[in-house]
Amino acid sequence: MSSCIFCQIVAGEAEAFVIASSPDAVAFLDIAPLSRGHSLVVPTRHVSDLLEGGAEVLAEVAPVVEETARLLVGRLRADGINLFQSSGTAAGQEVPHFHVHLVPRWRDDGVLRNLVGEPSGAEDLDALHVELLG
Repeated sequence: MSSCIFCQIVAGEAEAFVIASSPDAVAFLDIAPLSRGHSLVVPTRHVSDLLEGGAEVLAEVAPVVEETARLLVGRLRADGINLFQSSGTAAGQEVPHFHVHLVPRWRDDGVLRNLVGEPSGAEDLDALHVELLG
């Protein structure tokens, strides 16, 4: 048995409430949801994060991400969906297996309300642009 909890879920060795799947990805309910229906989509193969998996892992999970989003909006009548992915512990990744979060949202639900950044001026953006691209 793998020590990766998401690999165990994919293999059917650990309990999860699976809501969608394909040969390449599995979607299941998050055990610590930010909102009702908060779900995770993971690739069936072990990939630690986005930098390891690259565009290929995104392509593998994309159909199940879309299917899950449609399910959450359709069945739970969510007004929208937040989609996010954390790569690395500094970004908040707790399980070292690539996964995408889908967080159903309803108007004025108060979830994730602190995601609004501070405006940046053109000078700051220009300096960052130079730093990134040289």
